[in-house]
Amino acid sequence: MKLPGDTGCPRSLLTGDVAPGGGPVWTPDGQRIAYYGLTVSKNYQLAFSWRPDGKTLAFVEFNSAVGTNFDVMTLSLEGDEKTGWKPGTPKPFANSPSNEGYPDFSPHGRWLAYGSDESGRFEVYVRPFPGPGGKWQVSSGGGRFPKWSRSGKELFYLSPDSKIMAATYSVSGDSFHADKPQLWSPGQFTDLGVMPNYDVHPDGKRFAVLKAPATETPSGPNNKVTFILNFFEALRRKFPTEGK
Repeated sequence: MKLPGDTGCPRSLLTGDVAPGGGPVWTPDGQRIAYYGLTVSKNYQLAFSWRPDGKTLAFVEFNSAVGTNFDVMTLSLEGDEKTGWKPGTPKPFANSPSNEGYPDFSPHGRWLAYGSDESGRFEVYVRPFPGPGGKWQVSSGGGRFPKWSRSGKELFYLSPDSKIMAATYSVSGDSFHADKPQLWSPGQFTDLGVMPNYDVHPDGKRFAVLKAPATETPSGPNNKVTFILNFFEALRRKFPTEGK
């Protein structure tokens, strides 16, 4: 296993036949990874977000047997690297008959954002952690995969057409208020279904994204060359120089 700062081979296999995994999530200190199949359960589970203290993991579990479908669950861990880590008992955070998923802890661990289709389509909501408390809808017109900015008061998410949206927010006492979401980037990105296709850089100004492939026509790739005639004349009309 190679960790940040290690030298040598840039890639290392973490899982194998004994413990196949997917959906890796780094702990806040960068020393451990949680991935698919994180607890002993017959249910499908997928890790999503660590609380900043590194002692609580938010994940999604499919609970078809009890009729709650996809639920947001949390798992506490106690211990340290020397004595070992001991997981607690998974606890439900959002487990209504609707589907809930995509949990993400806020930078200080006070709030947990997640998606729910309780309205008939997925929208992004925020609730205090561990609760109790209110619930606030952030997205408008649909939304999934919330991601908090680590450097500012912004909550990002993906629109139904996989474009990045941003909502500034404020906190007053135990209340959360999100402003009207705005389009952060017109770029279109590949939809991975249950997994996020982007992440926010710690500076809150950049993203790592999985770009959508180029559109193809029935006859093959849409390779097109555009010729612009009288370019400099068009440029002068668009950006006239003052005083000349």
